[in-house]
Amino acid sequence: MRYVGASPGRDRTTWHARWGAGSEFGGRAVAAGVTPRLYNSLGRKQVGFRPLVPGRVSIYSCGPTVYSDPHLGNMRPYVFSDTLRRMFEWKGLEVVQTVNITDVGHTVGDTDLGEDKVELAARRQETSVWEVTRRHTEAYFRDLADLNVLPHTHNPRASDHVPQMIEFVRVLEERGFTYRLDSGLYFDTGRSPDYGLLALMPAGAESDVVRLEVVPGKRSRADFAVWRSERDRRRLVHWESPWGPGVPGWHLECSVMSRDLLGDRFDIHTGGVDHREIHHVNEIAQSTAFLGVADAARWVPLWMHNEFVLFGRQKMAKSRGRMPVLRDVVSAGYHPLVFRYHLLGAHYRSQMDIGDEGLRAAAAALRRLLGRVAPLRPLPEVPTFAAAHAALTGEAGRAALARVDEAVSDDLNTARVLAELNGVLRDEALGEADKAVLVAAVDVLLGLRLRSLSPEEVTAGGELAVAADFVEELVAARAQARRDRDWARADEIRAQLAELGVRVVDTPTGSHWEPVATGSPD
Repeated sequence: MRYVGASPGRDRTTWHARWGAGSEFGGRAVAAGVTPRLYNSLGRKQVGFRPLVPGRVSIYSCGPTVYSDPHLGNMRPYVFSDTLRRMFEWKGLEVVQTVNITDVGHTVGDTDLGEDKVELAARRQETSVWEVTRRHTEAYFRDLADLNVLPHTHNPRASDHVPQMIEFVRVLEERGFTYRLDSGLYFDTGRSPDYGLLALMPAGAESDVVRLEVVPGKRSRADFAVWRSERDRRRLVHWESPWGPGVPGWHLECSVMSRDLLGDRFDIHTGGVDHREIHHVNEIAQSTAFLGVADAARWVPLWMHNEFVLFGRQKMAKSRGRMPVLRDVVSAGYHPLVFRYHLLGAHYRSQMDIGDEGLRAAAAALRRLLGRVAPLRPLPEVPTFAAAHAALTGEAGRAALARVDEAVSDDLNTARVLAELNGVLRDEALGEADKAVLVAAVDVLLGLRLRSLSPEEVTAGGELAVAADFVEELVAARAQARRDRDWARADEIRAQLAELGVRVVDTPTGSHWEPVATGSPD
């Protein structure tokens, strides 16, 4: 099967042989423990990791668009990338991590035309763009702190890097990778030999770009704006450029800021799985064109993506109305780290549903864990694998540490790390001192504050609030399914609503819904 922009004769088998064979990247082995094996979206295969620069790992993670407070699904990528960072630092490596703040350029629907998400929020709230971004950026950092996410090395804001973006686009234009339309300057994806390979996008498959809008004059529907013109609308915020006043395309910022802060090459790019299909594909196209390299791996060798968080079996998305945020978890009576524990109980590449039942189970499990840990306090300081290994007194403890290291090195298998920790706490052959070392080591890896959090702080909680407009949308979808006599779909939505603690009552004049009790906390 051929791919968009692929040279004649290139097929899936050839490509997997090229980038999916599990070859390790340049540099020396990690400082301690086993070599991590991480799942590379570029090839869909687990590969051995070695840093480009010995002793140092550089990570770029796609950050939030700060037009509203981040919902629970938005926070999963940062707990995931924080765990990745913790694993490397535990192995004795220096980590430089950049997470951007998108405060300009991201349009509604991730499209090239249309209104900027931040500007739309400012108009609706009758305030300035900068007030919107300030307030929601503060909420984002507050949530990161509550979830015990380590401070990032860099948090660049897109609006501070527009001059560099303009210069980046100027280079692309000089090299013949762009063309002009009234609506802006567009990147010609036909000039990118490996365009779409990250997403496994077959050539001519309209289904892969169906959610991209049709823009008059575009050579290909996959082509994307690197500069959006102001000719069609007066923006609240814009910049002068060689292509007239306007704003940078959304995909541009990450290519520019990662290069400014991490260099022409860096080790790992992370983000949500939704970025894998378009946003990261477009980043790769423009960055490889700018750098003059042949393919994605010669820019960033390793691409990692976390899966969606579901709410009522549907993907969390701000477009569906107000989704639960971290303060809703706290308002329901849970400590924020219950949510972190809940995330770590699943693999980052698996979808997971957030709801009352899952949070109650996570709270109960974390309470039990803290109850077993409390007698071992104060825990020793063992910031690295090497320090933990040196602090252990017996072979049983060192074997347990090796199992923890193998689990976290196996593509961040945090659920297995938690299982190993619970096994350690039940193991009568281990002394109290070695148990304390192992608990401290796991706390470094998972960031659950096991050395200080008390079981009393982790309450069983009440019920997680469900946005009424989200429920109304589901009820309306069920009503339409019933009108279409799609009884299977109607039953599926009813089950969804039941999981959310909502009962639908059908009457001759229509349907209405009401909340129902979900039972007492455990």
